[in-house]
Amino acid sequence: MAGEAEQGRGNGAAALLGTLAEAGVDHVFANPGTSEMHLVQALEGETRMRPVLTLFEGVASGAADGFGRMAGRPAATLLHLGAGLGHATANLHNARRAGTPLINLVGDHARHHRPFDAPLDSDIEGIARPFSAWVRTARSAHGLAQDGADAVAAASTAHPGSLGSIATLAIPVDCAWGAAPGPRAPRPVPARPKVPEAAVAAARRALKAGALLLLDGEALTAEGQRWAAVIAAAVGGSVSATTFPARVEQGPGLPTLARLPYFPEDVQRVLAGVPLILRVGADAPVSFFAYEGVPSDLVPPETEVLTLAERHEDVLDALARLGEALGVKPGAAQAQGQRRPEVPSGALGARQVGATLAAMLPDEAIITVDSGGGGAAALPCAAAAPHSWLNLTGGSIGMGGPLATGAALACPGRPVFALLGDGGALYSLQALWTQARESLPVITLIYNNRRYNILDHEYRRLGINEVGPRAESLFDLSRPDVDFLALAKGFGVPAVRVSEGPALAEAIGRALAAGGPQLLEVML
Repeated sequence: MAGEAEQGRGNGAAALLGTLAEAGVDHVFANPGTSEMHLVQALEGETRMRPVLTLFEGVASGAADGFGRMAGRPAATLLHLGAGLGHATANLHNARRAGTPLINLVGDHARHHRPFDAPLDSDIEGIARPFSAWVRTARSAHGLAQDGADAVAAASTAHPGSLGSIATLAIPVDCAWGAAPGPRAPRPVPARPKVPEAAVAAARRALKAGALLLLDGEALTAEGQRWAAVIAAAVGGSVSATTFPARVEQGPGLPTLARLPYFPEDVQRVLAGVPLILRVGADAPVSFFAYEGVPSDLVPPETEVLTLAERHEDVLDALARLGEALGVKPGAAQAQGQRRPEVPSGALGARQVGATLAAMLPDEAIITVDSGGGGAAALPCAAAAPHSWLNLTGGSIGMGGPLATGAALACPGRPVFALLGDGGALYSLQALWTQARESLPVITLIYNNRRYNILDHEYRRLGINEVGPRAESLFDLSRPDVDFLALAKGFGVPAVRVSEGPALAEAIGRALAAGGPQLLEVML
């Protein structure tokens, strides 16, 4: 190893990070170890990249997801071998389902060390492949910069189906410390493919009264919603988002937007009598889980399904061309006015919490939802104030806090609310520490009913009305009760406990005025 390379000047690590920075990758969410030390040293000199320490790899991947959803460009994670990548996979699953651009940098043993089967040796590519659209192991220090350029291009490209846009690069440590030329220029990112004219013409012919435009991805931007609303109005149809879209813009001035419900029988009721579903960046609805006697495919047999645009295609262009074919303009979309509910008095349930949040919601907030009752806030917040709503996309709980962390870094100055069930919050509560360290304006609401409440519902869907003590013990989060106030204090975040609407409203107001991270434990 040349001395210069060892010091991070002219080695593979420096060339890689320089390449990422040149391509606009300016945040790296890290939990590094020994195999990543040369990359850490290179970060010292690469001032265009902001290193953000997380205490758990699932926080790093979830934060990179939140950053990518809001910024529209990839952040990087820095993870320690296959074990560290393994810790990150639950939230990588969610990021994949969201289609988030994201780059994983995973340190690996030196190539000459791999045959010795050292304790942390593992199949990094095998771990990464289910969650990545692009996977590569670097083969030389000289080629590492090009690997980085290829990773950025892969992460910045929308991929078909549910592949997502995650690129994972394994970096043997000898490739990081070895001498290398400088950074590589960014590769051009291909534009989203245009929808064929035949698909637009087919949609124009098929649209009819009662048709449903089902939206996801780019269709849920403000522009996409306005186009969809005027198209639906022109034919006497309606518009709906999918159940768990990655990001939805909401607020006064935008059209009213429905969302498909969660339970399959409710979806079937919504779709009953719908003659046509036009997919616009969305997949056809399927049951989240399999249930006895319930079909997996929730589209009624008599309903036609037609595709205007897949998620990876230029959805906005397809909507615009369809609107032009129908002779409508997005400015003609009927917009909802501002509606704020009153702060409810008395004890709090999920609906009362949602109403209270809506009453206090500032303009341009970002709301992330994990599990628990947070989803109930979507309806009252929809017309309360302009905001961005980020959903749990892949069903793997524990992402709401990390997602809020990344979103806050992507959008400085915008207040962020993380709506977390008590069970989901405990998967990745370490995100509070990163929020405190980075002074992020994240207000975390813990919906605390001391239970995995959704499992109560799912258990009773088996037709069992009485939950026995052994089963009940697996849904119960008491004995002992979790002290969220103490945990928040331990992570450096001020916290209060509330149980009534006015107290919650007052706590939200104080948290907004204070700035920085705050935790509000809401007793249900």
